[in-house]
Amino acid sequence: QLQLVESGGGLVQPGGSLRLLCAATGSMFSQYALGWYRQTPGGYRELVAAINSGGATNYEDSVKGRFTISRENAKNTLYLQMNSLKPEDTAVYYCNADFHGDSLRPAGFWGQGTQVTVSS
Repeated sequence: QLQLVESGGGLVQPGGSLRLLCAATGSMFSQYALGWYRQTPGGYRELVAAINSGGATNYEDSVKGRFTISRENAKNTLYLQMNSLKPEDTAVYYCNADFHGDSLRPAGFWGQGTQVTVSS
């Protein structure tokens, strides 16, 4: 089992950038499929990006070309680089880790979330 802690959220102007981090404690991090989800008030939690244990990635259409997911197994850390941010990217962003390592839609353990607000 992994415990996940997100950080890096905040307030940014449209067109700006943020990098989210998800630090994991536990063993066998490299074997997990990992993902970032986001949820708006009153909305559902949607997958933003995922990366499996082999390094394959999956992105939601609206973030393709703007967001990049990556992982650093030696540091038990997952990243989400977000560029060209738009107001509609405003949400709470959650990290997810799934022991089904091949998955590109992880559905395992959740972090507590980090708020991203894009506004002028």
